Amino acid sequence: MPVPWLGLIDTLLDVTSLVVGRKVQRPAEEAESSAMAGRPGGQLEARMTGVVVAALKEAFDRDARRLELERDQAEREQLRAERLLRLELLRQAGDREIGRLRLMAGVAVGSWIGTLFFSARLAGGPMAGRVMLGAGWLLLLVALSLSFAAQARVGVALARIDDPVARAEDLTSGSGAVVPVLIVSGLAVIGLAMLMGAPT
Repeated sequence: MPVPWLGLIDTLLDVTSLVVGRKVQRPAEEAESSAMAGRPGGQLEARMTGVVVAALKEAFDRDARRLELERDQAEREQLRAERLLRLELLRQAGDREIGRLRLMAGVAVGSWIGTLFFSARLAGGPMAGRVMLGAGWLLLLVALSLSFAAQARVGVALARIDDPVARAEDLTSGSGAVVPVLIVSGLAVIGLAMLMGAPT
């Protein structure tokens, strides 16, 4: 089938003349619109344009304020979440410390009760053995009392955990750290007393 070359060229010429004709008409339309601005109807259009621009500017300002408020709210929520996480970590640290101190108190009481069974053996033994047994009991009782005091201090620190100045050191340091040393020392002294009071 032959290509209709003449028809294609004719169509291209028509499209070209249409485009050139539009370009010539545009400056005439712009001159006409500026002439309309001088008329009362043109002033109305200019005012309407100003109103539309002002409305758009107000809408953009409102959206900007809304975005800023949302950003501030998101930042406040993040700070609140961080604070809650910090409080939860402090509470868990306090609970762990109280659990450790209760365990130490239980070990001190159990050790003291366990040594009561051997005290009858030392009742009629040498004086040094009885003194060492008394010193060991004293160390165990001091460990028990320090454990109770440390539990009370940690409990008070947990009650004030919401304060901005609350620190993890308030929950973990203090006299509770020497309780295991006192228990081991007391058991060691009681063991030496048993060795001294053992019949030869």
